[in-house]
Amino acid sequence: MTSVAALPPLDPLLRRSAKRTRNIFASCPDDGLKDEEKSARIRLSVKINDEYRDYKELPPSLLAQQGAVGPVRPKGHQKAITAGPTADTSRMIASIDSTPAQRQSTLTSSSTLSQALTLHKTTRTIKPTYHAPWKLVRVISGHLGWVRSVAVEPGNQWFVTGAGDRVIKVWDLASGDLKLSLTGHISTVRGLAVSPRHPYLFSCGEDKMVKCWDLEANKVIRHYHGHLSGVYSLSLHPTLDVLVTAGRDASARVWDMRTKAQIHVLSGHTATVADVKCQESDPQVITGSMDSTVRLWDLAAGKTSVTLTHHKKSVRALAIHPTEYSFASGSAGGNNIKKWKCPEGTFVHNFSGHNAIINTLSVNAEGVFFSGADNGTLTLWDYDTGTPFQNMEDVPQPGSLEAEAGVFCSTFDATGTRLITGGADKTIKIYAEQSH
Repeated sequence: MTSVAALPPLDPLLRRSAKRTRNIFASCPDDGLKDEEKSARIRLSVKINDEYRDYKELPPSLLAQQGAVGPVRPKGHQKAITAGPTADTSRMIASIDSTPAQRQSTLTSSSTLSQALTLHKTTRTIKPTYHAPWKLVRVISGHLGWVRSVAVEPGNQWFVTGAGDRVIKVWDLASGDLKLSLTGHISTVRGLAVSPRHPYLFSCGEDKMVKCWDLEANKVIRHYHGHLSGVYSLSLHPTLDVLVTAGRDASARVWDMRTKAQIHVLSGHTATVADVKCQESDPQVITGSMDSTVRLWDLAAGKTSVTLTHHKKSVRALAIHPTEYSFASGSAGGNNIKKWKCPEGTFVHNFSGHNAIINTLSVNAEGVFFSGADNGTLTLWDYDTGTPFQNMEDVPQPGSLEAEAGVFCSTFDATGTRLITGGADKTIKIYAEQSH
């Protein structure tokens, strides 16, 4: 019978194990504290390095472009972060981490950065296109209220205006003579559009009404019912038989032109939708609202695809460029007119300098961009660069108050050579390019 081997005594094993444990976790208290501090510093430095590594200096490719700013260090020779007492930890990180640590953003490097950015900005400046100055060529009176809306017919023979006197007037574009007055609205007419594909004129107003006028019979043939409050703007889709209206009920509504059916209610804005524009390609509908946002809509789904929140105040005006895939929006305050690129609504640049409440924007195919304000100031810009080339004052007509110098609506004619505006002095003004 074999005897069982005696087990080693437990006490020495316990002592050895405890000693090892102590060596690992709790050697000298001072050393332990140092290790703790060191690891905390390393952790913090690693975190700072990871978070801010890409922001310490411009990327080498960009720095290479700015040759004047100073030589670009080869990637493997960037200085480690030196933050006073943590210099040793930075060196430790540099040895631990294969990616070299970036330079500390000291005063010198930040000034170099600002120099580089300034230089980068100057290289991007494009020379604005020359545009001939514009002058006032005709003042048309006839309305008995503020002129709030204007539209030119596609054949460029006549244009229509709507006003606070509830009348829609049709004017001859060449002579400025009144051709026709259409009555039917019971409040201010705020929006007008002439169809390029039908003999129809569409109007909307503060009486919640949206009307379709047959221009062959000069009478209303359809009403579009659904808005819960005043309708401030309307726009026709260039290719579909669709009409989009927007107003004080914070919604834009899409209508089937022929059946009068409401296809979509575009809801999402939290205040009056002051302007709406349609275009052929996506986003097919763009709205600007008093909630200070611009929304780009997916027309098929009837949902917002993008919300632009750059404006600080009410967005009262939109303008879509006739040939370029872009649009502009206008509100109040500084940097209040902004250009955007479709389809995502990418911000392009500000039109800076027209510090007033912008009521209306228009742009023609030549890149002449017009902004008209509540205080009667008018500015003409180069659309591509955002450079203003002419400032004008709306001169109130004799008998008007000085306060009645506001511009409410504007449009270029089909050729882009005449600009028609409507204002608070109850007149329509036509501006034209001065011949060279």
